[in-house]
Amino acid sequence: ERYGRGMDKHTPQRTNSAAKSVAATVVGAAVKQGLLDINAKPALPEWSRPGDPRGEITISDLLHMNSGLYTEAAGNPQQELYFGGASAAERAALNIVDSKPGTRWIYSGSDTILSVRAVRAALKDDARHLRFPFEEVLWKIGMTRTTPEVDWNGDFLMSGDMWSTVRDMGRFAMFYANGGKAWNGEQIIPEDWPAYVATPAPAQPDSADGRGYGAQFWLFGPKQRLPEGCYTPAGARGQYAMIVPQHDLIVVRRGFDLNPGFNIA
Repeated sequence: ERYGRGMDKHTPQRTNSAAKSVAATVVGAAVKQGLLDINAKPALPEWSRPGDPRGEITISDLLHMNSGLYTEAAGNPQQELYFGGASAAERAALNIVDSKPGTRWIYSGSDTILSVRAVRAALKDDARHLRFPFEEVLWKIGMTRTTPEVDWNGDFLMSGDMWSTVRDMGRFAMFYANGGKAWNGEQIIPEDWPAYVATPAPAQPDSADGRGYGAQFWLFGPKQRLPEGCYTPAGARGQYAMIVPQHDLIVVRRGFDLNPGFNIA
């Protein structure tokens, strides 16, 4: 365990897109509690009108970055939520589709945000919605120094707007390596959820190093000279919590990188 730049084990740091994996875990906790079916259509009540093409989108499509919702680049319309004052309920949920769900992979933080908005819709209780990530996931696995943030309308911007520590991200990875059980043995997410998030999505990224994508986790293996089945949260500037099941190993790395980024493999 090693730190630099005046940081220590208690220093919270922005996770960037490593938060996406935490978002998937919040969804998983809702599935475990019987609140959600990730394969049900539509993913959101906003898309339930007859004839709405978004009615074909499932929560699984959102988690796989396969929603088919329009985006000009990886940051849009997420950047309008982060910096322009638009709400997830407005700009992301009311976005249009430009491809069939499950046929195109594109890195869209809005898909992540909408998957957690589906939890809010299922709860039908905004106060409980704001407590849910803390009470049902983070605090149960000891991530007491992790803080996800919300937009002005109360939707979690868990595509990247989250703060956490090295040790909390280590706890998160250990939680997955332990099959989704908390330290006391409580099953927080479905038993098959770790396998689900580590299974390649129907449509895959065309990444330069051949890494794949599951459900809000990046997938590594022999193409990157790593053992089969490695998966990790991954965020800009070098945020990782790599899980290597074959060796019962976790490697957490946090950074402030600019290009070129840190090569976790």
